Amino acid sequence: MRVVTTLLLSFTILTTSLLALAADGAQKHDYQSDVARLRKIVINSLYSHRDIFLRELISNANDALEKLRITSLTDKQVLDGAEYFNITITAFKDEDGTAKLVIRDTGIGMTPDELTKNLGTLAKSGTSEFLARAESTETTNTGNLIGAFGLGFYSSFLVADKVYVASIAAPSAKNPNPAQYVFSSSSEESTFEVYPDERGNTLGRGTEITMVLKDDAVEYIDTVKLSELVHKHSSFSTTFPIYLFTQRTEEVPVEEEETTPELVDKPLESSEDDDEEAIVEDAEEQQPEPEKAKKMKSITVDEWVHLNSQPPIWTRDPKTVTDDEYIQFYQATFKDQQKPLAWHHFSGDSGSGTAFRAILFIPSHLDDTYWQNPLQSAAKDIRLMVKRVFITSDLGEDALPKWASWVKVVVDAEDLPLNVSRETLQSRKFLKQIQSIIVKRLLQTLQRLHENPDDDLESWQLHHIYNNVFKLGAVEDTKNREKLASIVKLPTTQRNESTLNQYLENRKEGQTQIFYLADMGKTPEDLAKSVFIEKLHARGYEVLLLGEPLDEVFIQNVGRWKKLSFQDVAKAGLKFGDEELDPKEDIERFKPLMEFLKKETQGAIRDVVVSNRLVTSPCAIVADAYGYTANMAKLLSNGEDSQQKSGSTVVHDYAKRLRTLEINPKSPLIQGLLKRVEQLPSEEEERDLEAEDEIKEVISVLVDSALVRSGFEVTSANDFFQRMDRILRRSLGVSETAPTDDRVRPAPPVAQEPLIDEEFDFDDSHMQLDPELLGLKVGKPVLKDGEEDPFKNEWKKPVVDDSESAQTPVAHDEL
Repeated sequence: MRVVTTLLLSFTILTTSLLALAADGAQKHDYQSDVARLRKIVINSLYSHRDIFLRELISNANDALEKLRITSLTDKQVLDGAEYFNITITAFKDEDGTAKLVIRDTGIGMTPDELTKNLGTLAKSGTSEFLARAESTETTNTGNLIGAFGLGFYSSFLVADKVYVASIAAPSAKNPNPAQYVFSSSSEESTFEVYPDERGNTLGRGTEITMVLKDDAVEYIDTVKLSELVHKHSSFSTTFPIYLFTQRTEEVPVEEEETTPELVDKPLESSEDDDEEAIVEDAEEQQPEPEKAKKMKSITVDEWVHLNSQPPIWTRDPKTVTDDEYIQFYQATFKDQQKPLAWHHFSGDSGSGTAFRAILFIPSHLDDTYWQNPLQSAAKDIRLMVKRVFITSDLGEDALPKWASWVKVVVDAEDLPLNVSRETLQSRKFLKQIQSIIVKRLLQTLQRLHENPDDDLESWQLHHIYNNVFKLGAVEDTKNREKLASIVKLPTTQRNESTLNQYLENRKEGQTQIFYLADMGKTPEDLAKSVFIEKLHARGYEVLLLGEPLDEVFIQNVGRWKKLSFQDVAKAGLKFGDEELDPKEDIERFKPLMEFLKKETQGAIRDVVVSNRLVTSPCAIVADAYGYTANMAKLLSNGEDSQQKSGSTVVHDYAKRLRTLEINPKSPLIQGLLKRVEQLPSEEEERDLEAEDEIKEVISVLVDSALVRSGFEVTSANDFFQRMDRILRRSLGVSETAPTDDRVRPAPPVAQEPLIDEEFDFDDSHMQLDPELLGLKVGKPVLKDGEEDPFKNEWKKPVVDDSESAQTPVAHDEL
């Protein structure tokens, strides 16, 4: 901006004089009828937050500049008085400490009558009147005129006790020599004044609003605060530049004045023989003098900062916007240092006749706070605008689904039914429509990235960052569940990652189930070694390996995929689809063992069956169709407190006990155990208690091992380890009844001396402590008459003595 700093200094002086002196011939006016009462409502109740005042005043300044631009199309004379179209913001404090904020534009300005008419009458919108006049004269290209209610000016009283509006109209044929006038009013008064500006024509053209800020609004002279407000509300609201006056301190070297040596006139000595005169040079090379450290001084640099340099690229044709422009816009708008992963630039109609343009960005990372409570996340980066003026980021009940709260979108509508303060919509219909459109476009963008064959890195980044988000979305968003589930990738026994559709492409003939194994916290490599998938892996069936917390919840909510049901291989009900080709196992042969096992495992196991899923393992414990697997029990364990409150623990405990022991008829261990059971005497004969105890112990160890390997907890950890102790003793030839030496040294007698609280519990014998360094006050206490000073021997800082006779400092324990 081509503004000289000296202009600002003169501007400050003129502004100060404007506020200090009352002009002669000032005309005092009363606000019309109930205007004073309504004005108080505007100041005290209309706006939800007073930050809005800056947006309103900048919008008014934009309207004034837009009117000037449109008028100049037919009357070039209005451009006289000022060369540039811009808006400036200046904040400062007077010598008496009064905080002031000045907003100036070089727009069309106002005459004294217009000051009275537009500012002294509530709900008198100059913008609406100008548009009506423009439409009546069939003027095209009316531009971006934001005002609609005529209330924006009064928002200045949210932060100001007194407001002065100096304005000079643009010259015209009817008014070739306009004069500069001032409108002044107070937030507590029901009158206003309009009078000639005794400073003369200081503006050239346009309007200058000077606000004397309230004591609790001094924060608005902070340039950082002002910059943030402009960026939030008005960075795209005007095509005209907005400049903020700032000052910063720089360190510069002090320029030393060069001294010129004095010239002394000396007589020239003549030589009889000049040839014999020789110049003797010093043979020794002169050492360069070391550079002296330059002295530095602080200077104040005045600077006008362009606040809205970022153009509203969503208004352009996407074909004309480069990738660098999208990236710069994203980083500047959403304050993200990283590049976005992808974006989608689109326009359309909401379905109710409201046209809009939008840009949707997918960040290249998720905020750390997202997974702390994802189901309570709310979209904070949906910037809803009307004619490039920011309205809100809070869509309320029409916000995006929780899973999509991370998406960043700019939506600019041509027109929306706003309330008077322009902070909220009067109708929620558009929000519901735009929410649906954003989700639809987001899913299209995600699907495009997922299927992108030309950029494997982009697809990998998408799933690396958002794969769990898609699972959450499939659980939460029932409407878009199938679309989200189709882009989820899961590891399998045959591939590092696979979608559900890719899994079906590898489906075997006759396969009617999608096999999966879930165990939260386990890696795919560990899951692939599970006892539950021995036969599946041996036969070449692919199994989904689910180790993430959301995986099993995701599968259960999806339910079926392409008419195929999901089958947890850790549950009963596993079917290959070709069981009729399997040789029939001699189930009747293992009935004695199954009955014995069922009797001995009563309470821990509901049933015992011959397995069709085991190859090498002797046995495994699976959950019933309506029981809890080990993984589901882990997920539900975190909510046991809430379940107890709701009285549902009985149901959950019952589901946890719905477990079946499957035995492998081909296992030598099971076959040997069957023989031992068959060798037991019948009930009519005398029982062999010793043999029974041995078999029971083997069964206990076998079942406990199966519980552990299947992911469940053993019934009693103490009993389990005692049994293991006996087995290890037998294997080592150690007597099972040999006692362990349990003699230990008894504790000392009860202490008789009470504990003494010590302020410092460390050994300070190796160092001296300075009370002042520890934050302790050093000095004598205030004593009453006759009271003895408890600090008579005051701690003194030792004096360092470097002499040989110096004694070693004595360690003090006074502290």
